[in-house]
Amino acid sequence: MSKANERIMWRFVEEVINDKCLAVIDDIIHPDYVYRTPSQELHGRQDLKELFTAYQLALPDLNVKIDDLICTDHKAVLLFTLTGTHKDELMGIPATGKQVNINGIICSHFDNGQIIEEWELLDQLSLFQQLDIVSI
Repeated sequence: MSKANERIMWRFVEEVINDKCLAVIDDIIHPDYVYRTPSQELHGRQDLKELFTAYQLALPDLNVKIDDLICTDHKAVLLFTLTGTHKDELMGIPATGKQVNINGIICSHFDNGQIIEEWELLDQLSLFQQLDIVSI
């Protein structure tokens, strides 16, 4: 089962995020899906599609590289690097034209061969620094 979950995670990154094929969400995301970050919670496939649509508009050249992926029968932990050029509003921040390179981690839980729950941490401080929103 861990190999099947690994394939799902690769599809999620390569097809949904990098290739912008949101229809794949219907195959790999459970109908009762929940997505959580420290500041946000989304429910269902449609909310996830809207999140990725917003990111794809804000960062049209959005690309995620898998840095590490660990899978078990019911869980996957993915470390990634996200890159892109800020061309439209993102999290209320008007377009800056700046390129970003940020790291994140996502823990995914599986049910019946689909992702049912995820917790994500994205290095937003680094993002805000690269967009000249904050300086340290």
